Amino acid sequence: MQYDYLLKKALENINLDYDPETIEKFEVYFNMVIEWNEKINLTAIHNEEDFYKKHFIDSLKLFSFEPMKKASKLIDIGTGAGFPGIPIKLVYNKIEVTLLDSLKKRVAFLNEVINKLEIKGIKAIHGRAEDLAKDKQYREIYDIAVSRAVASLPLLSEISLGFTKINGYFIAMKGPQITEELSISERVITLMGGKVEDVITTEIEESDFKHNLVIIRKIKKTPNDLPRKPGTATNNPL
Repeated sequence: MQYDYLLKKALENINLDYDPETIEKFEVYFNMVIEWNEKINLTAIHNEEDFYKKHFIDSLKLFSFEPMKKASKLIDIGTGAGFPGIPIKLVYNKIEVTLLDSLKKRVAFLNEVINKLEIKGIKAIHGRAEDLAKDKQYREIYDIAVSRAVASLPLLSEISLGFTKINGYFIAMKGPQITEELSISERVITLMGGKVEDVITTEIEESDFKHNLVIIRKIKKTPNDLPRKPGTATNNPL
């Protein structure tokens, strides 16, 4: 519980309420990630302070974008160990969260976390974003699609904007060097029905670590033939 004060400070800075039980759940979650990390690759960060800053607090910085506090449905694409989707759900129970990952073992871990922490209104699903974005059950139904995955912005835009409803948002969590990625992403974002609305730079408490939130608003429907088949966007960007 050594770094709970950082978590509380971050929540206060983004005007989110919390209770002791919520803070305790983050501690349990941290311990589960570290334990499972011995069996499957979930994170390269083992130091507790860095973990709290670069996983928990970084995830919560999405609330720097005010429409997050009005959203009712969110999908976290390529969620990995559950970032940012689980931290978001822990502090903002009103939002319904879908965690999407392409590795079954990670989905098994996510379900274990959901069950142990007794989180309602959240589900973990296994699949490829390119496939599920064409499934009527998931296509263009989310207020917010978000990805913290390590991938190029053109790729993330193609596989993510199909989930977002009209006037919803796709938020890509990117590093500090974003200018070039934005310039080469303009075409694919337009083709997918999106428009870059803002870039919000977030800072982590007691750290030099920064992230950019690329805010892309969905202004028209995504064409039926997009996104393309899995692997296509990686090898042949639009």
